[in-house]
Amino acid sequence: MIVLLAFFFLLCLPAPAQEWPFFGGDAGGAKYSSLKQINRGNVGRLRPAWTYHTGDVSDGKTYAVKSAFEGTPLIVDGVLYLTTSFCRLIALDAETGRELWSFDPKIDRERSHNLFINRGAAYWTDGRRKRIYYGTLEGSLHAIDAATGHPVESFGRAGKLDLRDDVANGVKDPRYSMTSPPSIYKDLVICGSLMSDAEPRGVSGDVRAFDVHTGRMVWRFHVIPHKGETGYETWAEGAAENRAAANAWAPLSVDVERGMVFLPLTSAATNYYGGDRKGANLFSNALVAVDAATGKRIWHYQISRHDLWDYDLPAQPGLVTVKRNGKLVPAVAQVTKQGFAFVFDRLTGKPLFDVEERAMPPSQLEGEEAAPRQPIPLKPAPYARQSMRRDELTDVTPESRAFCAKQLEGATIGTLYTPFSSKPMVLFPGNNGGANYGGASFDPETRTL
Repeated sequence: MIVLLAFFFLLCLPAPAQEWPFFGGDAGGAKYSSLKQINRGNVGRLRPAWTYHTGDVSDGKTYAVKSAFEGTPLIVDGVLYLTTSFCRLIALDAETGRELWSFDPKIDRERSHNLFINRGAAYWTDGRRKRIYYGTLEGSLHAIDAATGHPVESFGRAGKLDLRDDVANGVKDPRYSMTSPPSIYKDLVICGSLMSDAEPRGVSGDVRAFDVHTGRMVWRFHVIPHKGETGYETWAEGAAENRAAANAWAPLSVDVERGMVFLPLTSAATNYYGGDRKGANLFSNALVAVDAATGKRIWHYQISRHDLWDYDLPAQPGLVTVKRNGKLVPAVAQVTKQGFAFVFDRLTGKPLFDVEERAMPPSQLEGEEAAPRQPIPLKPAPYARQSMRRDELTDVTPESRAFCAKQLEGATIGTLYTPFSSKPMVLFPGNNGGANYGGASFDPETRTL
């Protein structure tokens, strides 16, 4: 049973409230709380104040896949808004846990998904109207009145947009979802997507912005450049057309003051073989800054070229401040699966620390051409291990060591950018580490990421 817990102190002290109106606390994904009532000295005295059971859980027996609770609740005006693994939206009284309302988009639970997940929603207000926007595993975007839980009738078709429109590229019943919350900029709701990266051609991963009142599409950023656009030249002839993926499945970040949106893009399809997409393949695996009002590209930086390892940018870019030569510089930090933190000048995209272009091993597979060089940041130091040795196999039991040794027979111990071959290979930390969707947090008082 998925459970949401609220805690209280046995000896409560008055404390200022802090809202959490965004997935990352603020629009820039800092994930920072200024509250000081809970600390290392008293955290052991926390006790449950209330418990709420969503009931939305799958162990893979009744339905085809399992569920994972990855939702980050919002708190606005004393109301807690959360999404469940089955894409329901629920409003609770944050003080008591009492359910105020719930909205159920009624997704088809019999349909196969990677997981039943939903990471949360976005909040919009003009000072009078208050709305919640969120996407589902079936590729729909919903606009919900925050006070009543009812769909906003003026948005799309009775409060709902089918995000699969205009991206299917002729694919019947496209596998297209939205698992991370959208971002809000003024009267725009800006959406990434989740899709299969196993089919090389098909569903587009373009990032789109919609009018919060009507659902009308206002702009669209081509994550795979069209002919004549910047980046198209990084693809072999004909390779970019109808290319799938390079989508943004992780949350986006917004610099509200400067009107910029930062897109953490993923690998182009297919993600483990690129023989049919020779070239660097922009804008896959790139951090892209676009104008929030128009979607026009301001700058980009490709963190992995011609990805063969599923090195998606897996986390929300963090809008941070760096002190340089006595001055505070607005920056953006992007953490990666490889364990690197790239830090860029937020306005120009120039790396704030040296990045070295390192030669990488060529591919041994016929038809494949791995990128000859990859960018490696010299600072900050990697926050995760990036290699392993055979002698580091588990020794918890002789049986576990023998099992793992058997798996390694004939396998290559690869580096971060060793291309796959016809032989088994260990890639460490691999495509599930170091960072995932949780990303990084930033303390503005100490400027610590």
